[in-house]
Amino acid sequence: MKAVLFESFAQTPRIATLPDPTPVNHGVVIKVQATGVCRSDWHGWMGHDPDIQLPHVPGHELAGTVEAIGKDVQRWKIGDRVTVPFVGGCGTCPECHAGHQQVCHNQFQPGFTHWGSFAEFVAIDQADLNLVALPETMDFVTAASLGCRFATSFRAVVDQGRVSAGQWVSVHGCGGVGLSAIMIADALGANVVAVDIADDKLELACRLGATKAINATKVPSVAEAIFDLTNGGAHLSIDALGHPQTCFNSIVCLRRRGRHVQVGLMLAEHSTPQVPMARIIAHELELLGSHGMQAHRYDAMLAMVQSGKLAPDQLVGREISLEESIHALMEMNRFQSVGATVISRF
Repeated sequence: MKAVLFESFAQTPRIATLPDPTPVNHGVVIKVQATGVCRSDWHGWMGHDPDIQLPHVPGHELAGTVEAIGKDVQRWKIGDRVTVPFVGGCGTCPECHAGHQQVCHNQFQPGFTHWGSFAEFVAIDQADLNLVALPETMDFVTAASLGCRFATSFRAVVDQGRVSAGQWVSVHGCGGVGLSAIMIADALGANVVAVDIADDKLELACRLGATKAINATKVPSVAEAIFDLTNGGAHLSIDALGHPQTCFNSIVCLRRRGRHVQVGLMLAEHSTPQVPMARIIAHELELLGSHGMQAHRYDAMLAMVQSGKLAPDQLVGREISLEESIHALMEMNRFQSVGATVISRF
């Protein structure tokens, strides 16, 4: 198979011809039809993830068709149109038994714990537990954009953030995760304040449902600006970027008893950000993490997509080739395009 391969961290990957994967007894091989380029892939390429063993194929936001099936797989057949959460569960640990595969003790992640989807084929374990059937009406590019950003945002807003209609939600960072969170919160009746440093991203955020927009470079204090716009602070705030400053702003912009959800990864030198603990205690703030979404929760999200309440296709920016993904990956931390970048040509 053709794939993107890197043999050293932070060094230019190359296009390589590699052996096709074969399924384990409980797994499948998926023919990749589309796969997103995500900031998490950049973290992996930089060496920020201890699970990655070199040489490595990145990629975790994928959609495609089942190409081969292990002998113990019951629910799937060759040709099925599928996607998969970026965190897969083992099916046997206490968290999996409780339905929390996103924090499985023995989790696997394509593109991190094993070779990923910047390739023509990718192997997925525990297929009966972890695969998600795609609606026939959903194209593969849109489905690939669900895998990390949209599904993660759905769980962050709905399950972790517990948003309610009429509440104020602030979203810090208007990349793929942030724009997804804005669309989802708006669909659920919340009022959304979008925060970013790029006017074009803020314009898109407003088209996708943000009520207000703040360019963080043009106000003395992001938190004070949010307090003014929301008459007392956000009920729910989401750091969709993963930076000490956006994390801090997300916490301090909350009204009393508000909820901060950390979605953007905080790795390497950003892994231990300062938090205003005195304020957290005095205002009884909640700090929550959100790490993907279980396969069994996709039904709720897909139902909202099929009903027209959510339109993830509007979040897709550029479609690129596998060859072009190398430059896109390397530039991810310096420049992020408006909307999701998806590899659709292999």
